[in-house]
Amino acid sequence: MKPNGAILMKGLIALVLALSFGAVPSLSWSKDAYRIGGIFAITGPSSFLGEPEKKSMEMVVDEINAQGGIDGHPLEAVIYDTEGDPGKTVLATNKLISKDNVLAIVGPSLTPTTLAIVPIVEKEKVPLISCAAGIKITEPIKPWVFKTAQSDVLAVAAIYQHMQKQNIKKIGILTVENAFGESGKEQLQAQAAQYGIEIVQAESFGGKDTDMTAQLTKIRSAQPQAIVCWGTNPGPAVIAKNVQQMNIKIPLYQSHGVASPKFLELAGDAAEGIILPTGKILVGQQLPDTDPQKSVLLKYIEQFEKRYQMPVSGFGGYAYDAMHLLAAALRSTEGNKEKLRDALEKLTGEVGVTGTFNFSPQDHNGLGADAFVMVQIQKGNWKLLNQ
Repeated sequence: MKPNGAILMKGLIALVLALSFGAVPSLSWSKDAYRIGGIFAITGPSSFLGEPEKKSMEMVVDEINAQGGIDGHPLEAVIYDTEGDPGKTVLATNKLISKDNVLAIVGPSLTPTTLAIVPIVEKEKVPLISCAAGIKITEPIKPWVFKTAQSDVLAVAAIYQHMQKQNIKKIGILTVENAFGESGKEQLQAQAAQYGIEIVQAESFGGKDTDMTAQLTKIRSAQPQAIVCWGTNPGPAVIAKNVQQMNIKIPLYQSHGVASPKFLELAGDAAEGIILPTGKILVGQQLPDTDPQKSVLLKYIEQFEKRYQMPVSGFGGYAYDAMHLLAAALRSTEGNKEKLRDALEKLTGEVGVTGTFNFSPQDHNGLGADAFVMVQIQKGNWKLLNQ
């Protein structure tokens, strides 16, 4: 009996999807594939994070396989879309571990979704390299959890150091009501005194709020010299527009959570003049040749933009770095998760897109202050500021 057209079409679609996710290793490999899970917010409000992360992970897998894999093993990416939802992230994580038998997981894209699965990977003893920023992901230390995104501790310090040079002493803060925003708020409050800064008004906003003029009115009444917004799109773009509409003339600082082309698109001309900390990727060409990251950054930018015909963002760099760190740690482990975890924890001097990683039993983020630079948005572009 001949298969009908519908069955053939379903088979073809399945094959195309498998190939697009790197799920079919070359038939010429003599050793089994090392399966690596990816869980990103590929669709939904946080797709500006997850889409470049997915693309970057796939790109690295193809690059490593073209170079012979790891000890003769091809890498195989198994990627699921979380849509930025903690519940869906938990389901995807359980599937990666119980059904797909992955050696390690890269992602999720967000602090709340990462924190939702930390207990799972710790219980199942599967190495996780998160692409989210919240310090609570890796502090206190969890043996099986690492992350590549710069910590909000470093981001706040970079902002306050810049403010100190501008003689800014009184600020208002506006933070999103989720784990990322709460973590940022804690650091803004904890570090203020050491930089001689006083928070004169603290407000918050919901991730889906479409107008923050009430909060900004309260902040303006407290007469700060600058405002710090801590969140991820779309909220910070709304705040930028509200600040413009209200004719608030004091400096507006944003967190590293908006360091992507998507923020420029959402905020439009209201982004002009905004200052924020970011990884060096947005200003790679502006870095001095002596910067050890410059060559890595320019290689990634060229690879990504040539392959996908779209601008890079630092968020994709988190997954790019995670895959290269996993590749370095996987060597000589023969796919043993315990050995992989131990090797990750011993990686030092690994220069990536995000910074130079020096992991240790006391530090599962491994980045220093040099992982951030301060930039200002000028005429729709990112301008490196003198540090």
